[in-house]
Order: sequence, then C-alpha cells, then structure tokens
Amino acid sequence: MSYLTFHLLLILPPIGVMYLTLPRPLYDMGGYRATLSIPLVALIAFSYTTPWDNYLVARQVWWYGPDRVLATIGHVPVEEYLFFLLQPVFTGLFFFQYLGRVGLNHGTTGAGNAWAGFGLFTGLTGLGGGLLLRGAPSGVYMGLVLSWAAPVIAGMWLYDGETLWRYRRALLYTVGGPTLYLWVADGIAISSEIWIISSEMTLGLSIFALPVEEATFFLVTNLLVVKGILLLLHGNHDALE
Repeated sequence: MSYLTFHLLLILPPIGVMYLTLPRPLYDMGGYRATLSIPLVALIAFSYTTPWDNYLVARQVWWYGPDRVLATIGHVPVEEYLFFLLQPVFTGLFFFQYLGRVGLNHGTTGAGNAWAGFGLFTGLTGLGGGLLLRGAPSGVYMGLVLSWAAPVIAGMWLYDGETLWRYRRALLYTVGGPTLYLWVADGIAISSEIWIISSEMTLGLSIFALPVEEATFFLVTNLLVVKGILLLLHGNHDALE
C-alpha cells in the first residue's frame, strides 16, 4: 500500500461521509466560529507540525518504505503534509457530528480542575524534556512528542480549563473515537511499511501492538484539535446556548 492509497482508503472516505451526513450546517452549531474552526485549526496544525516532523525524519526517528510516496519536500513526503491537514478535518468533523447529534453536556466546573489539567500537562512537558536531556536514544521519540504537544495543551488549560472541564464528556468521546480509529489506521500503515518506526529511538512499549509513542502522538494531536475547536466555540467560560 502506498501513502496515497492510505489516504484514499482510510482517511478521505470517512471525512466525506462525516461531512455529507452532518446533522446541521456548521454555522448553526456555532456561527462563524464553527464555520472557520476546522480550517483555522488545520492551518495552525500544518504550521506547527511541519518543522517538528521534518526534524524527526531527519533524526531517523522514522522513515518511509521504498516506492511508498510520490515526492518529498524537505525530509517529508507530500502525502504527510496532506495528513497534517486531513487529521484536523477528520477529528473536527467527528466533533461536529457529536455536537449536532448529542450536544455538549454541561458538567461541574471549578478552578481547581483547571489547575489540575495545567499541572498534569506541565508535568508531561517536563517529562518530555527530561527524556531528551537524558540523551538515551530510546527516549527521543517520546521526548519529542511530549515536549512538542504538552506545553500547548497546558496552555489551553491555563487559558480556560473551566470550559474544558465542563465539557469533559464531549472531550472523552470526540477525542477517543478518532484516536481509536487512527490507531488502527496507523497499525495498518506500519504493517504495510508506509512508514517504519525506529526501534532504537523508541521505548519498546506497545499499546494494542502499536508503539506507545505512536499511540501517544495521535492522542495528543486529537486533544489539540478538539480542545482548540472547543475553546474557539466556548472559550472564556461561555455557556452553550
């Protein structure tokens, strides 16, 4: 399987289905903020991920199977740049499917919960930095994932953790669903040798036969997407109308 085939079979079809079956127009689920949320988050994701991903490939944290990609810009295939845009679209549409069909259930709020979220991801930032400073090759991939994603998520909790905690049930489902799907898709890609993960740069731990670093990557990136959209819609403690 090529990287392009991976997109054509596993990523684009669910995006198309979710878009065509949205229960309500995006504008009806949050006005212009909802309409712009997915393109904006996708643009931010593309900009933030591009240099990081190029660095990982240059470090040989992973590489690509022969004849699996069309062309490369820098160190990264064009299909991967496309994936930087497609994942936020995929996860964002899943979020709006949930919002349109289930809605955002209000939970309890509390500044303490916001500070707990901030503290957790600040700690994960420190863990990522520690893995990199330790200098052992096995901690490189996890260290780069945590030090790249966790500070941004910590900042989201600091900005408006009360809103994130209030809608924690929606976060659970709208992060969990896409993450599980992308874990399966990632496993298929690895077994097809579209990309190959370095055993030297990983801890050697697995979640459902997937390297723990890969599983963590898709979890934190979906957290970034969903929390970003949620804060765009209801940040500053705005209640859902």
